[in-house]
Amino acid sequence: MSPLSSNFRIRLLTLSLILGGFSLPASAEDWPQWRGPGRDGRSLQTDLLKKWPEGGPPLAWKARTAGAGFSSISVSKGVIYTLGDLADGCHVIALKEEDGSLVWKSRTGEAGGHRGYPGPRSTPTVDGGQVFALDQHSNLICLNAADGEQVWTVNLQDDFDGKMMSGWRWSESPLVDGEAVICTPGGAKGTVLALSRKTGKKLWQTSEWTDPTGYSSVIIATLNGTRQYLQLTGKSLAGIDPKSGKVLWRVERIGKTAVITTPVVHENIVWVTSSYGVGCHAFQIDRNGGEWSAKEIHSSRKFANHHGGVIELNGHVFGSTGGSFACMNIRSGELIYRERSAGKGATTFADGHFYLRSENGPVALIKASSKELKEISSFDQPERSEKKSWAHPVVANGKLYLRDQDLLLCYDISEK
Repeated sequence: MSPLSSNFRIRLLTLSLILGGFSLPASAEDWPQWRGPGRDGRSLQTDLLKKWPEGGPPLAWKARTAGAGFSSISVSKGVIYTLGDLADGCHVIALKEEDGSLVWKSRTGEAGGHRGYPGPRSTPTVDGGQVFALDQHSNLICLNAADGEQVWTVNLQDDFDGKMMSGWRWSESPLVDGEAVICTPGGAKGTVLALSRKTGKKLWQTSEWTDPTGYSSVIIATLNGTRQYLQLTGKSLAGIDPKSGKVLWRVERIGKTAVITTPVVHENIVWVTSSYGVGCHAFQIDRNGGEWSAKEIHSSRKFANHHGGVIELNGHVFGSTGGSFACMNIRSGELIYRERSAGKGATTFADGHFYLRSENGPVALIKASSKELKEISSFDQPERSEKKSWAHPVVANGKLYLRDQDLLLCYDISEK
C-alpha cells in the first residue's frame, strides 16, 4: 500500500455518510466521539506535518484541567469533552479548545473505582447539542452540551442488572444513533441496550444474547447490504438490528481476562483481537435470504492488541501488539510485518500517517504502509505521570491531543 491518496479524505467522508448513521459535527475535522467521526480511529484531516521537529511538534498549550483517569477526549464546535475524577467525584468536563480552560463540569457519581487503576476510562459522545458519557461505576448520563445541565441519568448495573466479564470497571464509550443511545450493560437481561436519547427510557435490550459485557464499544457497520450494530464480548461477537434489537447473527469467540479492542470491518469481514494469549480472529459474515451466518476464516496469536486500538486501511489492519507495531492482511491473515516500535500503545490515523502513543515511552509518527514499518519522527511526552498513558491520541482541527491523567497537551501539527 502506497501512502494514502489525496482523495482518501473524500472517500472516508462519503463512507461515513453511508455507514455512519449519526449526524456529522459542524466541522468534519472535529472528533465528536470515541475513535473519531467514523468511530474507526481515522481522522478526516489533511495538510498535517509529514515530519516533526526534534523534540516534537510545537506545543500550542498545556492545561491541568482534565481530572484523574484514563479517558480520551472528544472535540466538537470549539469545546473539548472528557471524563475525570476530581476531589468531589467523577465529572464530565468541558474545556475550551483554544486553551484548555474550564467551560463547565458536571458530576456523574463517585470517584475511584478499581484500586490499581482508579478513575473513568470511557470517552464522551457529543451529538445534536447533547453529551452522553459513561463513568467507571456504570452511570450513563445525558447532558446539555452548552452548560452541562443534566437531562437524564441511569445506572447500567442497578437499573439493568449489568454484569462485567472482570473487575476493571465500566469502560465503554456510548454510541449515539439518531434518537437512540446504544450501550452494553451485559448480563441476564440482555447484552446490548438501546435507550431513548430524550428520556433515557429503554427502547430494546437483546434478551436473546446475555453475555457479560467486556470493555469494547459498539460500532455501526453495513454487512451484506444490511446496516447493523456490532459488539464483541468475552464470549462472542454479534450483529444486531438497530430498530428491533434482534440478534442477526452471533459467533462464539472466547476471550480471556479483558476483551477491549473495538472490532474493525472490511467488506463483509469482521476482524477482532484481544490479549492474554488469545490473538486475532477474522469472520466472514454471509446472508442467504433471511439466514445469516458467521464463519471463521483465520486466526492467529501473532497479532494481539491489548487496548490501544487498531486501524483498518485498504484491507489491512495496523496497530501495536506487545511492544511491536504490526500489519496484517484482513482477508488472508498474512502477517505482513511485526517490528519493534515506540512501544505498546494506542494508535490513531491521520493524513497518511499513524500516531502511536506508547503507554510508557515516546509518541511516534509512522508512515502508513503495508510493505514496511517506517517510523518518521518521535518525541518524549513531557511531565509524564506515574500512571500508564492509556488515553488514545486525538487529531482534530490541526491539533494533536495527548492526555495523561489531569494533564492535557495540545500540539500544533498543521502544515503551515
